[in-house]
Amino acid sequence: MNHAFILTLSCPDRTGIVHAVSGFLLERGGNIEEAAQYNDHDTGLFFMRVQFACDQVSEADLRSQLASFAVPFQMTWNLHNTQQPMPAVILVSKEGHCLNDLLFRWKSGLLPIDIRAIVSNHREFYQLAASYNVPFHHIPVTAANKAEAEAKQYEIIQSEGAELVVLARYMQILSDDLCRKLSGRAINIHHSFLPSFKGAKPYYQAHDRGVKLIGATAHYVTADLDEGPIIEQDVARVDHSKTVEDLTTQGRDTESQVLVRAVKWHSEHRVLLNGHKTVIFK
Repeated sequence: MNHAFILTLSCPDRTGIVHAVSGFLLERGGNIEEAAQYNDHDTGLFFMRVQFACDQVSEADLRSQLASFAVPFQMTWNLHNTQQPMPAVILVSKEGHCLNDLLFRWKSGLLPIDIRAIVSNHREFYQLAASYNVPFHHIPVTAANKAEAEAKQYEIIQSEGAELVVLARYMQILSDDLCRKLSGRAINIHHSFLPSFKGAKPYYQAHDRGVKLIGATAHYVTADLDEGPIIEQDVARVDHSKTVEDLTTQGRDTESQVLVRAVKWHSEHRVLLNGHKTVIFK
């Protein structure tokens, strides 16, 4: 049986990279099933994602040979086995629309992830977690115990082998230290309005100002609050007839849809970091 892999890479742009990568895989009996590349003329970097099948070389040998192949190209690369869903941990607070959507899609086989645990600073969703047979960890967070709480969260993330952490409306600001530890593997979702309404009850503020668009942004978590590399965004049109409840419902739907797309693309290794931006091979 063929083993399927995804190779992602980035390196300084030069002629012949696609030819070299294709040749490398061909020499090892690799059959390319999907390929995409992008040249960033602003930074001089080249990005590529290749999905291929290979049954002539073991995964260990592929990794070893790729390490040597990458050196002259100054290449940063990752090799992923597509038969292994990405281990994930979800953080959530009191709003469960994103959590519920992720759990349903995961159990329906629509997301290539393996949800290993749910961590929350509230107890609201322990029954929902139990209905999906997912371990639920209640870790209260206060100003006094924040460091201790984050240490427990990180211990769970590490013990579960999570390659992805999803902040599914988790309403606590992560410390700079935890943001660094989770760099490139933690995705957050938040509303995005014009103007930007901060603080409590953003949909009430939006309704009061008569906004015409509401939206959501999914991005990687960084120490700069809500300023990490953007993965996906979407908006929905609204008008004067919409109540606060209407805006809230529409906003939650948009948040759920945007987050699940970001999680899907990340878990399919379609998102490559490009400084403060992302390259996404859809």
